[in-house]
Amino acid sequence: MELSTISSNLLYASFFLYLIATFFFGGTIREKDAQQKESKAGKIGITITIIGFVAQVGYFITRWIASQHAPLSNLFEYTTFFGMMLVLAFIVMYFIYRLNVLGLFVLPIALLIIAYASMFPSEISPLIPALNTHWLYIHVSTVSLGQAILAVSFGAGLLYLIKTIDQTERTKKTSWLEFIIYTLFAVIGFIVITSGFRLGGYEVTFEVPAEGEAVEVSTVDYTLLPIVGPTDGTLQTEGASGPLLEAPSWMQGEKAARKLNTMIWSLLVGLVLYVMTRLILRKRVAAAIQPKLARVKPSLVDEVSYRAVAIGFPVFTLGGLIFAMIWAQIAWNRFWGWDPKEVWALITWLFYAVFLHLRLGAGWHGEKSAWLAVIGFAIIMFNLIAVNLVLAGLHSYA
Repeated sequence: MELSTISSNLLYASFFLYLIATFFFGGTIREKDAQQKESKAGKIGITITIIGFVAQVGYFITRWIASQHAPLSNLFEYTTFFGMMLVLAFIVMYFIYRLNVLGLFVLPIALLIIAYASMFPSEISPLIPALNTHWLYIHVSTVSLGQAILAVSFGAGLLYLIKTIDQTERTKKTSWLEFIIYTLFAVIGFIVITSGFRLGGYEVTFEVPAEGEAVEVSTVDYTLLPIVGPTDGTLQTEGASGPLLEAPSWMQGEKAARKLNTMIWSLLVGLVLYVMTRLILRKRVAAAIQPKLARVKPSLVDEVSYRAVAIGFPVFTLGGLIFAMIWAQIAWNRFWGWDPKEVWALITWLFYAVFLHLRLGAGWHGEKSAWLAVIGFAIIMFNLIAVNLVLAGLHSYA
């Protein structure tokens, strides 16, 4: 069996182990104390999580050997590594606080991230010259670890909000909370729609004016039904349906329209899934979850959320700013540019700096702190999804 096949199998195994562990952590909410250290379900859950993490480390090592470089060079590799670091961050936080129910909120995020990664091309390919440097490993790995620790803060913050916000009547808080939950459904929508069209073998090709001078035209392949087509694009596939809209001219890059099309499909399918869930539950999703969290201690959850930021922020600072600027100086002879990825990394850093200032200096604890944790993770995901899929730049991997 080839190493690439073994690597893929280990990744699949880790995904299913995390899924099983999530169900065991879910079983802990029925116990008298959500933090019960002697919980059998909790012990089984964390044991399976660790086994899954070891399997994913095995995936990472075998893919490294097969590709002869650290698997951090494209969106598939980066996102799977991000999911692995999120699980590692959860394991560390679990053994510090022994909060079993945290696994019910953090592991599903890791599952969504790994599933999201599987939608991108996973073929092993050699490094392009610009990435063939040890700074790739140093910068990308520390950025991913920092963001993963911050993602734990989001899981704890979301748990706190669902637990404490009054669900007896509709307010701005309940509406925003439902919107956050909808965005998670949108990620599921991306996975569902991409998998569906892939299984159906759907593909159409557009011909667009080329950006360079070597050729006059180039082609763009769509694997989803085109809602938004490329600017000045001509459909080449006979019998296929044309796009409803054309991408605006300011969207740079011949693949930008395809990425925007993917995002629109994700939002639409996510909305359908969310509405169906609401119809089944006959209430808001958060209102349906809240009674299950009756034994959760808000003060402990708030502490976990803050500690994750306190640990993750300096790690992100090291990888996302310091190491990034050193590599930028080496690669492009400048420490800073206004590439979209760099701008959003700075926005992320500034936001969490403000988070810590408000927490430590202005006394923003509890609900205010939880909302900040949720917003911070939204910025991280915008950087991962929207910036990579829509905005063209030096960091566009897919």
